[in-house]
Amino acid sequence: MKSNLFGKISIIAVTLALLVGCGTAPVRNVDSAMIPGEVSISNVEKAIVRAGSGLGWMMSKKSDGHILGKLALREHLAVVDITFDKKSYSIKYVNSSNLKYSGGKIHTNYNGWIENLEKAINIQLSIL
Repeated sequence: MKSNLFGKISIIAVTLALLVGCGTAPVRNVDSAMIPGEVSISNVEKAIVRAGSGLGWMMSKKSDGHILGKLALREHLAVVDITFDKKSYSIKYVNSSNLKYSGGKIHTNYNGWIENLEKAINIQLSIL
């Protein structure tokens, strides 16, 4: 009897852990992240494109100081606006598909992708 109860509790615990892992959270945006040192806007753009491309993002220049980033993984798609100048950059959610976006919340994987993109951009900028 005790082992049967333990088995049921184990199944419930695993199910809850899986549900939490597939949850949603507020959309992560990066607002005015500072760029260290003196760099040209051209070098900032190159660093952002290198960082995103290295993580599988498709980076498209829209105008000076504006890049559109798209990440397609399996059946998921995330689209972000990256705006920048010589002093700072920002990453803002534009849209997505199959990421449970609703009311300013999104699948938690999206936030991880944005965090990784931010880290990669910071690494590329530090190399300049």
